[in-house]
Amino acid sequence: VKRFKEPKEERRPWRIWFYDTSKQAIGALFIHFANVFLSDLTEEDPCSLYLINFILDATLGMLLIWLGVKVVSWIVQHKNYTYLVFGEYGDPPQAAAWIGQCILYLLIMVFEKTVISLVLLIPGWTKLQQILLGYIPNPQLELVLVMLVVPFIVNAIMFWVVDSLIMRKYKQKDTLDINGSIETPRARRTEESQVLLSPDMDFDQSESDQDISGLQGMNQKMKQPSYQVVI
Repeated sequence: VKRFKEPKEERRPWRIWFYDTSKQAIGALFIHFANVFLSDLTEEDPCSLYLINFILDATLGMLLIWLGVKVVSWIVQHKNYTYLVFGEYGDPPQAAAWIGQCILYLLIMVFEKTVISLVLLIPGWTKLQQILLGYIPNPQLELVLVMLVVPFIVNAIMFWVVDSLIMRKYKQKDTLDINGSIETPRARRTEESQVLLSPDMDFDQSESDQDISGLQGMNQKMKQPSYQVVI
């Protein structure tokens, strides 16, 4: 749905769209298995602890992901690693660029999950864990809510937001060229203006020199006084 809502001139090809969204899929799988592992460490209801982890990932975790993407993008652009810029895969798209960006995004998710795990060490989460799903008497309904309904809704929102962060921005098309060198639109406009304001170079330089010397000779002849002999 998000891809078809993009303007036609900016809409990503299916391959680029797959490269962008697959990074999130890999990160989401890592978060899922990390949450399952952390839920088994509690003596209380594991479903409620999984839900707490998921809620923290969707709130504080989103802020950490945004911060991680901004920091990594700044470092990559500062080092001129063009193919490690999120959403840039080259022309034609290179799988190596996608692999490198997947590794960077996975490192961001490891950082996010580590911080969330440290936050869970703060006392007081046990009471919240008992309140969240304590009013649901049916364990099967609790499992469906925790593992299917809530993740489907929250993941859809997270995928939409994170995709907007890591996709190729339309304005970057004027900044990154094929060779990997960075050229700003302002510099490009300055270069074009110099070309437009430069004199016409269609004629040969030697011919122009001859024309200029010829004009100077005519000018000198016109300045010389003319005499008429009268007999």
